[in-house]
Amino acid sequence: MQTFILASQSPRRKTLLEWAELPFEVIVSASDENYPVSMPLELVPEYIAKNKAIAVQHKISEAGLTTSHQCIIAADTIVVLENKILGKPVSRLDAIQTLQSLSGKAHKVITGVALLNNGEMHCFSETTEVVFHPLTQEQIEFYVDKYKPFDKAGAYGIQEWIGVVGIKSIIGDFYNVMGLPVSKLLQTIKQLGIA
Repeated sequence: MQTFILASQSPRRKTLLEWAELPFEVIVSASDENYPVSMPLELVPEYIAKNKAIAVQHKISEAGLTTSHQCIIAADTIVVLENKILGKPVSRLDAIQTLQSLSGKAHKVITGVALLNNGEMHCFSETTEVVFHPLTQEQIEFYVDKYKPFDKAGAYGIQEWIGVVGIKSIIGDFYNVMGLPVSKLLQTIKQLGIA
């Protein structure tokens, strides 16, 4: 019987798969999140997702377990503003400055997904455009201090307070901004005949 492994410790990705009622277990393994400097930005999330999937496959194999009938799902999400990737903030000040840069502007959220199934790698990306209202300094500091978005690319979670009060519009998949384009994932699994 086919089983699914989520190669992510993201609580948001875990929640989205649970909402989709896809049976899975979580296995994570450290992987290199660097990428070639010359790589086009839109390819970066797939590249990192592939590395995450391969790292988990190695971990399973090293434990002496089989990976047959197991599909590893890995994902990576980036926030792109004016052709620059905004990573996870490293400090309170970094988070505040990141949100200041997003205030009143449009940016892209790109999630790359890698499916490693019986040695075959299948990848895709999903892009969503998000536009923020102008944010006040008070709003930004309140959000950063209360929600501590240090594990989130772009220093925000769309499903949190900042998304409710600060986002003017989105074009594309809302759940992609949360970290996993789950509808496209399920369609891809079906198309590949995995489940």
